[in-house]
Amino acid sequence: MPCFTQPGKRFLLGTMDILESIKMAAATLTANRLRSSLTMLGMVIGNASVIAMVGVGQGAQRYAASQFESLGTDVLFIVPGSPQARGRSFDIPRTLVWADAEAIATQVPTVRAVAPQRQTQTSIIYRNRNTSGLVVGTTEDFAPVRNFEVERGRFLTPLDVQRANQVAVLGAEMAEKLFGSDNPLGESIRIRGLSFQVIGVLQAKGSFLGDNQDDVVIIPLPTMASRITGETSPYGTELTFITLSAVDQDSMGAATFQITNLLRLRHKIVDEDDFTVRSQKEALEIIGNVTGALTIMLAAIAGISLLVGGIGIMNIMLVSVTERIQEIGLRKAIGATQDDILMQFMIEAIILSAVGGAIGTVVGVGGVLMVGVLTPLEAGVSIPAVLLAVGVSGAIGLFFGVVPARRAAQLDPIVALRSA
Repeated sequence: MPCFTQPGKRFLLGTMDILESIKMAAATLTANRLRSSLTMLGMVIGNASVIAMVGVGQGAQRYAASQFESLGTDVLFIVPGSPQARGRSFDIPRTLVWADAEAIATQVPTVRAVAPQRQTQTSIIYRNRNTSGLVVGTTEDFAPVRNFEVERGRFLTPLDVQRANQVAVLGAEMAEKLFGSDNPLGESIRIRGLSFQVIGVLQAKGSFLGDNQDDVVIIPLPTMASRITGETSPYGTELTFITLSAVDQDSMGAATFQITNLLRLRHKIVDEDDFTVRSQKEALEIIGNVTGALTIMLAAIAGISLLVGGIGIMNIMLVSVTERIQEIGLRKAIGATQDDILMQFMIEAIILSAVGGAIGTVVGVGGVLMVGVLTPLEAGVSIPAVLLAVGVSGAIGLFFGVVPARRAAQLDPIVALRSA
């Protein structure tokens, strides 16, 4: 019989020893509240920073994805200059013209609509109200391609473009800036000394990658080129970029191929392209890679504070060993083993890191939720980031608690009692 009960007794005694060590560790840490709190501060800041940075970074990725999805799933962008040429110079290349957009619209069968754009930042005036905003010269296809809806009035028509009429469609925020609660339809605004009649107001759309799409004035492209910016290219009306929509999502690859071949032929290109065709998916992947890299970098920087917190725990525990030499000698003198002393100090280090990690997790989660409420970022709590931060903080506490715990366990009881 005794052979069956002995293991159970040893397990029970071991459990009681652990519980007793936890109680003693908690009492010791509570007796030095200020020091314990300052020791945990590094772990709190580290955990909160890692969780917040990962949550905000993922929120930025989701925000960018939602912005691109608002354009539609079949949108292509053509910008002047190759990525290499744009990287070599701060000046935006001037290689796209309106004739390129017209050629794409008529000669590429996989394209449904093309919206050429020429834009500039300038002042817009209505009576005694003066504001600055983006003026976009485009055609009647801009609204369907960019997924804009008209709230009041109408959008540009082919006749407005053909006659270069001095008419304007306002974004929702621009209309509010200039007219407040008044009806802007039929009123006249001034852009660089020219009078434009307001014919429509767009529905609010929000920002797109930092650009406010509602703080805009849209006018016919010929009016823009001839009366606002002037002709700056010998090959036709220069464009800032071209936005177009494919027939369907399955035609995106074919449309990209056909557009590239057409523009290379029109521009007589032999070597490097002087334009870049980007799909919505490619642009989203680029932005996702950038935001992902920034998230990892910020999380790594925040993780350094976890390491600093671990070093702080080790320093305080080493000080604690020095201060408690008499206690350690006394416990050893009455029968405590090295394992008991080792367990005592290890548990204290683990409690410091675990409690600090828990508080940091609460602070980090609260920060992420606050960012989601106060900003347009779709910030959310990342469960893997929480588990990683808590796990790393616990491991750091355990790792940095080993040195002081071993030092305490190896103290000679007689030397400890004498030095006390």
